[in-house]
Amino acid sequence: MNLFQELLENPLNRLVEQAASDGRIPIGYSCSFVPEAFLMADRLFPVRLHAPGVSGTEIADIYLSNFICTYCRSLLEFAMDDRFDLIQGWVFVPSCAHMQRLYDNFEYLKKTAFSHVLDVPRKITEATLAWQTEELKILANNLKAHFGVDMSDASLSKAIHQWNNFAAAIQSIGELRKRTDPIITGTEFHAMIMAALVSPKDLILPKILDFKKEIENRKSAGNFRCRLMVAGSHLHDPGFIRVIESQGGLVAADLFCTGSIPGFMPVATNGDPIRTLAEHTFKKTMCPRMMEDFDRRLKIIIDTVKEYRVDGVVIEIIKFCDLWGVDSMPMVSALRKEGIPVLKLEREYALGGEGQLRTRVQAFIESMGK
Repeated sequence: MNLFQELLENPLNRLVEQAASDGRIPIGYSCSFVPEAFLMADRLFPVRLHAPGVSGTEIADIYLSNFICTYCRSLLEFAMDDRFDLIQGWVFVPSCAHMQRLYDNFEYLKKTAFSHVLDVPRKITEATLAWQTEELKILANNLKAHFGVDMSDASLSKAIHQWNNFAAAIQSIGELRKRTDPIITGTEFHAMIMAALVSPKDLILPKILDFKKEIENRKSAGNFRCRLMVAGSHLHDPGFIRVIESQGGLVAADLFCTGSIPGFMPVATNGDPIRTLAEHTFKKTMCPRMMEDFDRRLKIIIDTVKEYRVDGVVIEIIKFCDLWGVDSMPMVSALRKEGIPVLKLEREYALGGEGQLRTRVQAFIESMGK
């Protein structure tokens, strides 16, 4: 766990530095609609953009409104401060108006050698799958032209195989959370997930396997009053989970775009690899930006509550997030109709107000009679 925490202390950790020094190409991205396996082809490796320890957004606030979420403002702050200096390419998704404003200002202020917007549709149909496939082909051609990397079907199929091996290791640890007496806390699990998302997969995989061996020798992760599921928007700091668990609520499952359900499901390996990755991205990304997809998100949360024997759901939303801010209202009502207790929390990107958060969580746990 100390290693994972260390890797999360800086936006570009020592494993990223090691891979870059070996001639590999780090590509920064900020949205789960960018398929990670796609950016693992040849010498490329993906780095999920995060802003650990951000203390303020004074520079970004000059260019972005205070009504833009603090995740976008934090990324621009770090970019302007050259905290992402090793990143050689950027792939953005216009997933929301806030992210679009981030990209606009990023392009204007940084003028990087390679940046690309992956235009993702808002519905899942045969036509939009073809659209997404074409978008990925355009990105592949641009990466090949700029970096001289191999983006052939063979190269992408190899990357998918590597991703599946990596995802299988994550899933095997995630399965341990289903135990009646789990041997891993939600804080530990999320620290591992985030460290994996911001590091080259091949370099961190041995560390993850070592961690699995370590925790398999445990008898228990500790005493907890109830089991919780956390759902919502970007969640990077494991400290948020730590505060919840400090009040006796074990976070046994998650559903957010930096989480494991269903983000680490394997990619199908038959057929056109680019088409396969387009289909995979739609299946594993539970984002409210997708129209007509509410029922699928609701069903996955309900099914996960049953599978992991969850007592209550915590929905966390970054302040001013248009997508989850709107989606959470009918989601809370729908879950309560199913008899599932729900706590809705609004937060900033950086962890703050821990005392108030503890009070809200404690009251929620007590309201369930735990």
